[in-house]
Amino acid sequence: MGAVQGGAVSRTADNLPFLRIEGVTRRFGAFTAVDDVSLDIDRGEFFALLGGSGSGKSTLLRILAGLTEPDSGRVVLDGQDMTGVPPHARPVNMMFQSYALFPHMSVAQNIGYGLRMEGAPRAAIRDRVAEMLALVRMEGFGERRPAALSGGQRARVALARALAKRPKLLLLDEPLSALDKNLREATQFELQAIQERTGTTFVIVTHDQEEAMTLATRLAVMDHGRLVQVGTPGEVYEFPNSRFVADFLGTANIFDGVVEAGGPEAARIRSAELGMAFVSAAPAPGPAGMPVFVALRPERLHIERAAPDATTDENRLVGRVRDIAYYGDFFMFHVELPGGRTIRVSQPNLRRITARPVDWDDRVAVTWDADAVMVLPE
Repeated sequence: MGAVQGGAVSRTADNLPFLRIEGVTRRFGAFTAVDDVSLDIDRGEFFALLGGSGSGKSTLLRILAGLTEPDSGRVVLDGQDMTGVPPHARPVNMMFQSYALFPHMSVAQNIGYGLRMEGAPRAAIRDRVAEMLALVRMEGFGERRPAALSGGQRARVALARALAKRPKLLLLDEPLSALDKNLREATQFELQAIQERTGTTFVIVTHDQEEAMTLATRLAVMDHGRLVQVGTPGEVYEFPNSRFVADFLGTANIFDGVVEAGGPEAARIRSAELGMAFVSAAPAPGPAGMPVFVALRPERLHIERAAPDATTDENRLVGRVRDIAYYGDFFMFHVELPGGRTIRVSQPNLRRITARPVDWDDRVAVTWDADAVMVLPE
C-alpha cells in the first residue's frame, strides 16, 4: 500500500492487520506485567498505549522492539512472525525517553549513525541525513553537538535518527515527557505532522492523557497488564466502558446508582445517595435493580444561581459553591451538595474580564442533558 496521509490507515494486501499482538504475556517472577494482550494495529496508525505506572505499557513496547521476550504469545509485523527475531534484525526502531543522543557526535552524525553501522554508502547517508534534517525542520543544525540544542531540538534529532533507516514501525517511549508544557504541546503537533508525511506506523507509550488524545488516531487504556478499552480518543472519552476508564481519561464526577428503568433508547438511574434520578439518553447496561455507576464530565454540566425554592429533580442537583479555580480559558467550580459530597463543574471563560456566572457561597443549581449521562457497569 502507498503512503498514508491525513491519518488514513490501510491493511496488508491480504487484509491482515499490519501489526498483530496475539495473546502476549510477560511475567517477572510472581508479577504479571503484560497479561494475555491481543491487539491489532493497521498500517499508518498513530497508536497510543496509555496507562499509569505499572500498567504494562512500557513492557509491551519493549516486547514489540524485541528488547524483552514474551513468556507466551507472539507479535506479527507485516505478515512476519517476530518470535526469536533480535532487535537489530527487526524493521522497527525506537525513540527513547532520554533521546540517547551521542554527545561527542554532531547532529548529522547522530542521525546517520544507524546507516553507517549498516555499511550504507557515504553519499546515501549524506542524502538521507539532509532529508531527515529537512523533515524535522533543522536544516543548518547538522554540525552542532546535542549539548548546544534545546530540549525540543534534541527531541527532533532523536526522531530524525529513529526514522533515518526507514523502519516499518516506530516506537516512542514517553518521548516528550522532559519538555515543558508549551514546548511539549508544540512538539506534539510537529510529531503528528511528521507521522502523516512519512506514513510510518507509530506506537507511543505515554501516561499523559492529553498527549494521547492529541496525537493518537486510536488508543488503548492499560491497567494491571491488560487492555481495558481500545478505541479512538473520542470514543474512549465519550463512551468509557468502566468506572476506571471514565476516571482515568479526563475528569469525571462518579456516583453510585441502581437501574430503575431502562429501554432500548433511555435509562433511569436512581441515586439513593443524592435523592434524585439520572435520566440517560443511552440504554442501561442491565436490568432494573442492577447496581451501576453514573459519570458526568464537568464540562457537560450547567451552573446557575438557584431559585430560593429550588429542589433536586431529574438531572438536577442543588448545592453551594465552596471553591472556584480560574484557569484562564475556563473556571472550575467545586459545588458542595447537602450530603457533603462535592462535584466539579467547568465553564468556559467567554469574556475578556474574569466575570463569573456564580460566586463563592452562592446557592446554585447544576443541570445537564440526558446525553451527558454515562451509565457504567460496576
